[in-house]
Amino acid sequence: MEDLLKRLNPQQQLAVAAPPGPTIVLAGPGSGKTRVLTYRIAYLISVLNIPAYNILAVTFTNKAARQMGERVTQLIGPHAEGIWLGTFHAICGRILRREADLLPVNKNFVIFDADDQEALMKQILKDNNLDEKLYRPASVLAAISNAKNDLVGPENYPVRDFREEQVKRLYALYQQRLVQNNAMDFDDMLVYTNQLFENYPVVRDTYAHKFEHILVDEFQDTNYSQYAILRNLARIHKNLYVVGDEDQSIYRWRGADYRNLDRFKNDFKNAEVILLEQNYRSTQTILDCAMAVIDQNLNRTRKHLFTQAQTGEKIRLVVAEDDREEAYLVVNDIQDGIREGCNPSEFAIMYRTNAQSRVLEEAFRREGISYRLVGAQRFYGRKEVRDVIAFMRLVYNPMDEVSLRRVINLPPRGIGGKTIESLAELAQSKGLSMGETLLELTRPENPDLAALGRAGEKLLRFANLLVSWRQVAQDNTLSILFDRIVADTEFESYIQDKSDEGADRWENLLELRAVVMEYETRGLQDFLEAMALVADQDTLPDELDTPTMLTLHAAKGLEFDRVYIVGLDEMLLPHSRSRDEEEDLAEERRLLYVGITRARKKLTLTRALRRRSPYGTYEDTIASRFLKDLPNSLVKQDIYAQPRRSTFAREWDQQSRWETPAWQRNTQVPLDKPAKTRYKSGMQVRHPTYGRGVVKSSKLEHGDETVEVYFEGHGLKALIASLAKLEIL
Repeated sequence: MEDLLKRLNPQQQLAVAAPPGPTIVLAGPGSGKTRVLTYRIAYLISVLNIPAYNILAVTFTNKAARQMGERVTQLIGPHAEGIWLGTFHAICGRILRREADLLPVNKNFVIFDADDQEALMKQILKDNNLDEKLYRPASVLAAISNAKNDLVGPENYPVRDFREEQVKRLYALYQQRLVQNNAMDFDDMLVYTNQLFENYPVVRDTYAHKFEHILVDEFQDTNYSQYAILRNLARIHKNLYVVGDEDQSIYRWRGADYRNLDRFKNDFKNAEVILLEQNYRSTQTILDCAMAVIDQNLNRTRKHLFTQAQTGEKIRLVVAEDDREEAYLVVNDIQDGIREGCNPSEFAIMYRTNAQSRVLEEAFRREGISYRLVGAQRFYGRKEVRDVIAFMRLVYNPMDEVSLRRVINLPPRGIGGKTIESLAELAQSKGLSMGETLLELTRPENPDLAALGRAGEKLLRFANLLVSWRQVAQDNTLSILFDRIVADTEFESYIQDKSDEGADRWENLLELRAVVMEYETRGLQDFLEAMALVADQDTLPDELDTPTMLTLHAAKGLEFDRVYIVGLDEMLLPHSRSRDEEEDLAEERRLLYVGITRARKKLTLTRALRRRSPYGTYEDTIASRFLKDLPNSLVKQDIYAQPRRSTFAREWDQQSRWETPAWQRNTQVPLDKPAKTRYKSGMQVRHPTYGRGVVKSSKLEHGDETVEVYFEGHGLKALIASLAKLEIL
């Protein structure tokens, strides 16, 4: 182990060899925190002789857990076997299935993801005659999730007005329906674990005795519910070792609470605090830029990030005429880099909101460059993939009403809404779930079958399929079950409609079958749990062959040689929803800090003087306040001139260098000469939002037609013809 410690810098050595007891490692970006955690586990086992099965290590993605396990095994070999290593949800799922007799659900519970939750909430709203427009499912579920993160149950949900009273009632109904489905959502996995520990001290102390050392990655991203679990597990040995960085806490919107660092210090007195400040990723210029941004935030531990690498190039800032030009400038710069010999995977474009990807995708397509969009329609979110997984979930847990409603008429087998509601009414009268009632129809001479009439015949055919699949699942491997479901439902012919999209859908199912094969020896339960807990970053290949586009939130934990952060405008970054609250604004600053520190060699920041609204109008922008934090000495103030519209190739205008920083100035780039416009002065048109109007003028610019229209009651509007959907009257 001494030889291993020599591979670490002095700060890392201190962290790895810290004495037992509560420890906080504040790790700056690129400072080797994963290396420290890996070596710490190896140190505990090989030097302090802690048995592997007495160590719990918690990560935030399955991918991180897998990589950490592989690295520990490389260091100490078979001695690493037995470590409890995984995400919070995976660890809690393991505990909950062991202790299922103490839960309101049985050990075959399924985990509802966001789509399942929304489907269930929509059904609850429908059953209670509540308007989805007044009580948007996503909004109600967000309120429920926030309550669960703070360990507030439906009975204690705070009520200040009528709406919150309704949300409280929906919360209670939602929990009841989850139990009826023998299901739980992601938040429940944490809530139930906390309830186990609070209500059953023997269970709590059993696990607290077992885990002599607990290590936690990305501690700043934990919510209160997760912290409460850690506090209970560490109550006996007190060996809680957390690694994090409050400057990278960017998930407050989903419950993350960087104040857990303060709770840690209060609950575990005399905790040792160790800083990791040496960076192994970025140039010093990029680090200085990042520190200039984040040092404006208060209530944080100030860190001095340094590297032994080169100083590196200045940060580049590009000001474009509008967002479309901004996209083409970025994509052309990437194209130039690829032509010069750079690997396409070296490039990443980051933005604040998913909607910003549209113009970038358009630019990539026009230039004929392949790209990867992270977090868009992830593989496990595709309809055909979710459909087949729903069949398998129903086989595993017939009480899962959400899966039943999804697949009972898929492919169409004549089971319509009335038949489904007849089944639901019958189930309610018998005090059973819809799935259990369906299975009972297969009993000989069941009187319910006759009562259902022709609907009963259709339901019976599906019930017989479900019975046969459950038997296949008991007696065969997972891939045989998969093949049987696909064959019995004729799913291939259902999705193969001789189109390219149909072929893609079938290829997705073949890819799912390959995933199923990986779980042949582990079984249906492990497969379904893995499918429920998979995260976007878990599906991102280690080796990319294209430029990557992703939100700043999704960029956490990743790194690229060349990074572009687009949209450095007020209302985008910082976001319009975050500009009024001090803490929200501080998180926006942390978000930019995370984006900046993803860059290894080159960083480009961009903004646009004008952006298109959802209605196709131009809106002037204001430079992001964060740009003012950047010292002039770190920023290259050259400004892109107008690109040649025919090829979108770059041209530099040596006259465009200004004495003051470019982002503090508005500039007009000469536009192309108009060619021929479709809309003429005096023409009457109709807009889907503004109604009837009269064209004042029209001209071609930026590859599109801009039309000025006077609308009665709305005034003069400048519209982009390709977006505005104007009808000529």
